[in-house]
Amino acid sequence: MLRAKNNIVINPIMLIITLCLLFSTYHLPTHKAYALSIEDEKIMGQKFFTQIRNHFHLIDNDFANQYMFDIGQYLIRPMEPKYFPFNFHLIKDNSLNAFAGPGGHIFFFSGLIAGMDEVDELAAVMCHEIGHISARHLAKRIEQNKKIGMATLAGVLAAIFVGGEAGSGLAIGSIAAGIQSQLYYSRKDERQADQLGFKYMKAGGFDPKGMIITLNKIEQGSWFGTEKIPAYLLTHPTGPERMANLDSMLSDFKPDPPKKKAERFRVLFPFFKTVVIAKSMDFRDAERLFNRDLKKSPDSSLPYFGLGVIQAEKSEYEPAIRYLKKALELDPDFVPILTSLGDIYQMNGQDREAISILEKALKIDENDKSALFFLGLSYENLEQYNKTIRLFERLASFNYVKNDVYYHLGISYGRQNRLALAHFNFGLYFKNLGQIRKAKFHFRKSEELSGNNPSLKKKIYRAKQGLL
Repeated sequence: MLRAKNNIVINPIMLIITLCLLFSTYHLPTHKAYALSIEDEKIMGQKFFTQIRNHFHLIDNDFANQYMFDIGQYLIRPMEPKYFPFNFHLIKDNSLNAFAGPGGHIFFFSGLIAGMDEVDELAAVMCHEIGHISARHLAKRIEQNKKIGMATLAGVLAAIFVGGEAGSGLAIGSIAAGIQSQLYYSRKDERQADQLGFKYMKAGGFDPKGMIITLNKIEQGSWFGTEKIPAYLLTHPTGPERMANLDSMLSDFKPDPPKKKAERFRVLFPFFKTVVIAKSMDFRDAERLFNRDLKKSPDSSLPYFGLGVIQAEKSEYEPAIRYLKKALELDPDFVPILTSLGDIYQMNGQDREAISILEKALKIDENDKSALFFLGLSYENLEQYNKTIRLFERLASFNYVKNDVYYHLGISYGRQNRLALAHFNFGLYFKNLGQIRKAKFHFRKSEELSGNNPSLKKKIYRAKQGLL
């Protein structure tokens, strides 16, 4: 289930179906209004993500988001065919949930991450959701339920926007109509997602027992002292049959030799989890947690790292720097600590200190995206736009691009009076935000200013594709 900002609880499948149906009428033929083609689902996926981003808090941290993206891309390698470009997102919410949206978007709630102990648990849930997308369960559910009334489904979506008792009433009315049970994934869907997830986990070098460990934790309601049945169970039913199927798959499982990349994700997982807790938990609760860990393990860099992230989140940069420098003393060549410290230096106006730290990080890992991004920001602050552009154009050439890269390229090109390129990058920035009118304006200006630049004209043409 999804919990909106106003604490109304909405089932993700109902929300997904509602959004898909609301948007699909613009793209699908009337004789088969709810059957999803691959291209239709891609368009819906982007619209769905825009809705989620507008109504939920997504965790904004380069290291955490990059970790999610990297492990996700690693896990989908054996998947064939790949219908969509996969995207992985972190929602700031203590619910114990994860779900696959349309068009390859997978969402994890911070509460689920905070309750995990090992990367195998994260990989297991992620592979299960990838399995749902691989089997196109969502598209099939929409096709099976295409006769459900638009007005009833729209009531579920309206509950998110209305809020309060009125919104709650809308949600209850829709559930009373019997829609909820029809839209859950079936046991067959869950079994198939588990089978595919098992395959992807084994290929990646992770332990599939992570799924049983996670489901057992959730079923016991042991996380954060809750005794209620978590929302995750309602979306992904366990029960004896599913557990028996998982046990059966595990009985013949023989692990392959450790894979170097999987072990790297294993090393980074505690830092990833620490960031998620620091960015999502109440500050006082998180500080108590990290201070308790510090008493247990005074020589560990992890609690200092967490405390530094919390102080940065509170805009208390001087104590954040002190904590991260202490973490760096204990773990001097660990790139996430270096990039976090560099980020805080530049936010505190200490750009030269930031550059020194970030260049050290890039000597360890020349392709670290966080280090490249924060270094670019520091050079922009120092008005060294050639260096800024070189760094951000390098980032823009990577498969996964933080959208802010395009914004800062627009700023830097503009400061150099290279206006065609400035407008082009602003166009990309607003396109990715779903602000189509602004995107069209900037692409049009870029086209007007591009002169005899066929390469840029071709880029503008490609970028405008798909704009409504």
